[in-house]
Amino acid sequence: MKVAVECKSPLLQKSLELFLSKYLSSAKHCDIVVRDVKCMEDGRCFYISKNNDSDLVKPFSKSQLILALEKKYKIMKQDKSAESEKVQLQEQKEESLDFSILEKRIESLTKEYQENILKAVRAFYEK
Repeated sequence: MKVAVECKSPLLQKSLELFLSKYLSSAKHCDIVVRDVKCMEDGRCFYISKNNDSDLVKPFSKSQLILALEKKYKIMKQDKSAESEKVQLQEQKEESLDFSILEKRIESLTKEYQENILKAVRAFYEK
């Protein structure tokens, strides 16, 4: 699990950096971004505040923080695996559709080739 910390509060920023020192990563390469400002558009966002709708309510301990982050990471991994399974099923479905089209095309070409050979054989023996 790689975590980036982006908080407006300098005290919270520094505390989280100390708590999460072994998990820290850049925002580009992280799995989760811990913020003290609510973010709707980013699925990697982990929101910390005093509000009950946050991922972690202040005040919290280091162990509560790590447990909540691990829970969020596990949920994210499950969502990603479910999404990748859907993509794989869709790709397999598309491949099977493409295969049936190819099969029909080969069948029509084979039939056309067979008709041409029969015409040539008939023309040869009719002379």
